[in-house]
This record gives sequence, structure tokens and C-alpha cells, in this order.
Amino acid sequence: MTNDFFEKYEHKIKTREEILSEIGDFPRNNKTIMCHGVFDVVHPGHVRHLAYAKSKADILIASITCDKHIKKGTYRPHVPQNLRAHNLAAFEMVDYVLIDINEKPLENLKFLKPDLFAKGFEYTSKGLPPDTQEEVDLVEGYGGDVIFTPGDIVYSSSKLIDMALPNLQIEKLLASMREESFTFEDLHEVLNNLKGKRVHVIGDTIVDSYTRTTLIGGQTKTPTFSVLYQGVDNYIGGAGIVAQHMRAAGADVVFTTVLGDDELKDFVVKGLENSDIECNVIIDKTRPTTNKNAIIAGGYRLLKVDTLDNRSISEHIVEKISSSISEIECDAIIFSDFRHGIFNKLTIPEFTNAIPENIYRVADSQVASRWGNITDFESFDLITPNEREARFALADQESTVGHLAGKLVEETQCNNLILKLGERGVFVLAKNKQDSDDQIYFSVDSFANNVIDAVGAGDALLAYSTLSMLHSGSPFISTILGSMAAAIECEYDGNIPVKPGDVTRKIEAIQKIAQYE
Repeated sequence: MTNDFFEKYEHKIKTREEILSEIGDFPRNNKTIMCHGVFDVVHPGHVRHLAYAKSKADILIASITCDKHIKKGTYRPHVPQNLRAHNLAAFEMVDYVLIDINEKPLENLKFLKPDLFAKGFEYTSKGLPPDTQEEVDLVEGYGGDVIFTPGDIVYSSSKLIDMALPNLQIEKLLASMREESFTFEDLHEVLNNLKGKRVHVIGDTIVDSYTRTTLIGGQTKTPTFSVLYQGVDNYIGGAGIVAQHMRAAGADVVFTTVLGDDELKDFVVKGLENSDIECNVIIDKTRPTTNKNAIIAGGYRLLKVDTLDNRSISEHIVEKISSSISEIECDAIIFSDFRHGIFNKLTIPEFTNAIPENIYRVADSQVASRWGNITDFESFDLITPNEREARFALADQESTVGHLAGKLVEETQCNNLILKLGERGVFVLAKNKQDSDDQIYFSVDSFANNVIDAVGAGDALLAYSTLSMLHSGSPFISTILGSMAAAIECEYDGNIPVKPGDVTRKIEAIQKIAQYE
């Protein structure tokens, strides 16, 4: 799919005011019929519905529900509204396509007054549901008619999507790029200009240990594995790898953290200093440096052994961190919360109040339990929780991700939300710069090709999205570059800082597939 596709059918996608000016007021000479639906995956049932509708009138208007109001399925829509609109516009029988910004088609029916409104046969099979009856009453009230298309072929978009998710990674990317008027060259330009920003990262350091073994047998009397020790690899993780990603991307980084007085502390400090990161390390002799040791055999994680102390840090350490937050000059502050002592309901307000004005504020919660809560971080510029954390925080296990994101933004009053969905990619809700009361919803699919180790993907996304926002101010560009960095991290074994050259190669690979050469 190239720009030629979008340009060829763009003229059919119009606002309701533009459509009314062309079809005229009701009653009119050219009979007009309107169909309305999600049209997430256009299937033969949709084609038959549209074709039958067109046979009953001169002009066919296809109205689609906007992304914000779709509630069918947790992760729907799979195809974003602008791409769904172009898919329908490509049909010769469709004269106009309208993206309905309302939850129901009632406002547009009242405004356009089509001669006919077409509904699928399935809406009559068991009597009219209340929503359909409401549409019938409105249309018949102004003198129009509702018709029901034949029902001998019935398909479900939801069932088709559940059977096999269509791979629309590139198509969705290109649609967003066209709608927001940026190109692959813009992605390269932003990526090449991430240097020079000063970032202060505050958070829990984790040493991720991978103990490599070979499975050599098991006990017959007890469920005990027998493994042969081969070696151990240690990686700086948690907020430490966020700092390393930031530095690898070109930022000047100050890192404030709390470590124990042990060998792993020395490993962390040496690694950070070798990465040219300014360390503001506070030693707490009463706790160990957090260590998460995965026992691996044949690529499988048999067991994870954690050495940690999740007690809240002392008041004395809280004061030290608060002072560093208020005194260290920077362009952005990142709170990287793994809930290992630094962040809690008592410390977060104090740390937040210590942030100077005009500093870009970012919070990331990576806690797979009910103890962490992303809603503790209020009025930040960017938050990046994963879906599980968001659902725990809001006690919401059923909502669609779009509704979940909306509730989270309302609860936290953040400006931008990147909701991480694992292998499904991310869902983004951002404030519209042109209209602060308006919100932008969009999703970006994962760019990972060969997932080896997904640990640390969120840290890479956090780093590159933050720096991209500082440079471009575009949630679209920032999310795409962050998602590419996350994909690269998934393709590494272990927590390794992602470099701009890695992201450049990812952009070029996707650009080649999209035939932007």
C-alpha cells in the first residue's frame, strides 16, 4: 500500500457537511441510502450488504464508527478508522465515506436525512433491539425508510479476527504517516537529533542474572530437576537500563538510585560509569542490591530466584532524592518504578512536588502485582504502563483498551499515555495540541520479528519515546521510534542498550518492505 492508494480514494472521504452540500436536503431528486457499521475486516457479508443497499438508491453513504467508540472485543478495532475509511472508499459502489465521531449514528441520520437507512438482516432475526428501534423511529420520523438487507450469508468480523489476526503492521503505519503528514525521512531526522538533552532518571535498579545450565535429568522420587551449571551473565536492569538506553540514544544522563553495600553494587556502578552516566548512587547498608536470577536450561526459564527488600526507603534517603530532583538541572525527569522501595504512596507526592517547573515529566510503572499503581503519578506529561498494571490500578478487567486508556488518562490527568500491550504493540491516547479538549487515539503494532527475550522492551520504549517527544513533540513519531527500539530489545538475549544505529536499520528494513525506497 502506497500513497497512490490513499490519494486515489481520498476524495470520497468527507465530513457530513461536505456530503450534505453535494446530495442536497431531504427530500431530494437522487435517492440516497446510508449504511453504518464498524467494518473492521471487510468480508463477503459486508460486500453483499453494501451491494444490496446500492441497488436501492442512486447514492450510497458508508458510515463507520470511529475508533474511540468501538466496544466489540478488548483490542478492537484492529484496523484504525482512517484505514477502514479508505478500504470502503475503494469500492466502486460506495459514493461517500463518513467517519462518525459519535457513539451512535443518530446525529448523522438527523443531519443528513438519507432517504433510506440499511441494516443487516441479523438485526431483525429475533426482533428489533432497542438501539435499532431508536434508529427506525428517527428515520421514519422525518419521512425516510429503514430497509434490511438479505441475510442468507452472515459473517462475523469478530470471529474472523479471532481465528487469525490479519497482519496490518505496515498498512497501519503508512496510514498514520499519511494522516499526520510525516515520512520515513522525518523518523530518521528525529532519531539523528536525540543528542544534547539532559535527562534525570530516578528509580529502582535491578541486576538481572541469567544462570545458564544444561538439563541432565530428574529425580524419580521427587519433582526435582538436575542441571549442570555452565555460567552466569549479569545485566543492569530496572531503572538502570533505562538510563543506559537514554545514554546510548545520545542523551546526557544523571541516574539517581539506591543500592546495597555489596558486590552487585560495584557491578552496577562500574557498568554505569563505563556507559558515561553520571551516577548519584545512595548506599543503604540495610538492604541488598535487588537481584533477579533466572535459572535457564535449553532456552527455558526453570526458576527465578529473587534477592530483594521491598521496604520503603528511610526518610533520610527520601530527603536526599528530593534534593537531587530539585537541584539537578535537566530537560526531563523519569520516575522508573519497579516498587522495590523508592516509590510508594508516601514518597511519590514528595518527589513529584520537588520537580522544578518546565521540566518534562515521565513516569513508568513496571509492577506485575497489585502493590504498584500507575495512578499514583498524577499530572505527568507521559506515562507508559502495561495493560496488566493499568487494569490492576483501575480494578477493570473487562473494558476495551480504548476505554481503559480513557479512564486512566482521566484518573491521572496525564497529557500522553502509551499503553503497552505486549506482542500486540501499544495503544496511545494523547492530547491534541490544536484542541486541548480533544484526544487522539491510535495504535501501533509490534515491530519485533524474532522475539528472543522480551525482558526490557518497555525500558527501551520509554527511553526512545521520551527523547523523541522532547525533540519532535509528536506522539506518533515518538511512539513509532519507541516501538522500534522495544522490538530491537526483544531480539536481544538479555538487557542490552539499544543504539540509534539499531533503530536506523529497523526503519530502513520497514521502509524497504513498504516500498519507500
